[in-house]
Amino acid sequence: MTRRVHPIGWMLAAALMAAPTAGAQQGAPADGEWPTYGGDVGSTKYSPLDQIDAGNFGDLEIAWRWQSADAWVSMTTPGGGEWRARSDVIFGALDAADPERWRDRQAPYTNNLKATPLMVGGRLFINMPTSQGAAVDAATGETLWVYNPKTYEAGTTTMTARWNQRGVAYWTDGSAERVFWGTSNGFLLCVDAATGRPCADFGENGRVDLTRDIPRAGRGDRDWLNALLYSVQSPPLVVGDTIITPSSISSYNITREAPPGWMRGFDVHSGRTKWTFHTIPQGDEFGNDTWGGDSWRVTGKVGVWTMMSADPELGLVYLPTNTPAPDYYGGHRPGENLFAESVVALDIETGQREWHFQAVHHGLWDYDFPAAPNLVDIEVDGRPIKALAQVSKQGFLYVFDRVTGEPVWPIEERPVPTDTDIPGELVWPTQPFPTRPAAFEYQGATIDDLADFTPEIRQMAIDAVDGFRLGPLFTPQSLSGTIQRPSAGGGANWSGAAVDPETGMLYVPSVNAFSVRNYRDPEPGEGATLNIIEARGAGTRSPTMPQGLPLFKPPYSRMTAIDLNTGDHVWMNPLGDGDRVRNHPLLRELDLPPVGGDHSRSGPLVTPTLLIYALTTGGSTGGPRLLAVDKATGEELASVDIPRGAIGSPMTYLLDGRQYIALTVGGSPVPELIALALPE
Repeated sequence: MTRRVHPIGWMLAAALMAAPTAGAQQGAPADGEWPTYGGDVGSTKYSPLDQIDAGNFGDLEIAWRWQSADAWVSMTTPGGGEWRARSDVIFGALDAADPERWRDRQAPYTNNLKATPLMVGGRLFINMPTSQGAAVDAATGETLWVYNPKTYEAGTTTMTARWNQRGVAYWTDGSAERVFWGTSNGFLLCVDAATGRPCADFGENGRVDLTRDIPRAGRGDRDWLNALLYSVQSPPLVVGDTIITPSSISSYNITREAPPGWMRGFDVHSGRTKWTFHTIPQGDEFGNDTWGGDSWRVTGKVGVWTMMSADPELGLVYLPTNTPAPDYYGGHRPGENLFAESVVALDIETGQREWHFQAVHHGLWDYDFPAAPNLVDIEVDGRPIKALAQVSKQGFLYVFDRVTGEPVWPIEERPVPTDTDIPGELVWPTQPFPTRPAAFEYQGATIDDLADFTPEIRQMAIDAVDGFRLGPLFTPQSLSGTIQRPSAGGGANWSGAAVDPETGMLYVPSVNAFSVRNYRDPEPGEGATLNIIEARGAGTRSPTMPQGLPLFKPPYSRMTAIDLNTGDHVWMNPLGDGDRVRNHPLLRELDLPPVGGDHSRSGPLVTPTLLIYALTTGGSTGGPRLLAVDKATGEELASVDIPRGAIGSPMTYLLDGRQYIALTVGGSPVPELIALALPE
């Protein structure tokens, strides 16, 4: 499972020490800044700030609100004046000029403001769904600058999560400051943090073409659904003078050929490529023999679409990789398919692999790793361990020694079902199962898992799954439709987990959901080279309960607290009361306990005294709220209403002696970044 390649070099360069990400820091800096997506490069999502605590959390009020600049387009007139127009007007004009540039003939939408901002030097840095970036005064919410690269003009972003950006990266050498982010059409941008102007010495006027040197990634190429093949939707990671960037590559290809998700390190000064790691091994590289035939030549994806983490002291970056394309069919790529659906540790300076672990062999379920690994130091049976904890869509938590890649607790290869009627598919016979911790989400589907609130509802559920395939985790796809639980969305997803470095406790939100894939033969002349492709739209089917009743037993979302020192679940609570289910006409008389289902995929935030996260219901008027719970027990301590549902994960910072909690909330036509603080 884990392969050691050579001893790890303890070669942290002096340049690393100059950057704010250097050192063994676990948690956001004590000075109150939040310089990276997860608070630190170990993605702990922990801050040592404690001005906001259990006693005053309920007193929080909105200090300021920032309307997304994405909803407006600022223009400079020839005479030097400025005017603002609503972006839907601009996009409407683009649509009229060339409607074929958009998937489903839908121009960009701007209400998916899910980025978590950074805070450095009294400024928040954020990006927006159409790849614009902005700096905001952290005390007032005033816009300091906006940079619009207009990359949306190239057309619809790839994947199902269209017009989607999760954040930016920050770098400084103590004098110069730069902000980096990727764009919807596959560029890496660099702007001056003070002005928002492109870095003239980085790439070509502040941008590097990420499709360059990637096979089959032609600039502007589209998938069969008319979306761009190659995008960036998550923040880069900067460690020292190296910037590593993710990529989102379409999984909806209907040919064998697709761009690979090779990972690269770039120089923060010039934008030149420092190294390339072939996530699909080429030629005689290690792992190439896990790709049957010549499938390594043509298979795409296998990169990182989500966030990453790093340990600057060890000189390692940790990559949570995704599924080969297409996600649910592998007849053209027999074998284990390294380094797909793996954690891969690379040398930050050279890109050389130090260790890896593959969690899914020959993936058929889109069980890619959806979030950055959490790095935390723990003690197991009296032995100190520099640990890496990786949450997964399938509901497992994998825990490793991040120095060596050895599992902290055994991970066993166990037989899984291999029978499938999908033409040409060769299912891998075993998959890895952690022995500790226990899974944090339901896995697999049986008749006994179906909703049984009443005998009548149980029979409805049995009737709903008739004709579909049920089975344990890793049951293969089928022409009749396999009920896959957790769903392809997880389990855990991009919001990931948070860890408390003081206690070694990990907190992970998850969703109890299922998915079903449908298949079809390609149409003549469609250009497909695969034996069978995923069916979409008309003609697809999925188990459906009458009147919107849930198919499975609750809870439908939950938060699980796991002690990484022991591998034990400490508590597991539903995320919200689940009033939509509890108040259903067929259920309201049953006096059900909380059933969850009120989680918006917004991530957790940990402080010395609180675990903080957002729910979609339960506020004073029944609406969305920000919640604080006791870290040790999960008991609700206080909550505060927020204007609309959270779509980004919260962060916290201290400025001029005042602690703020900032997060993005939805809204149409203008979503917002809001900051909450105690009354002055």
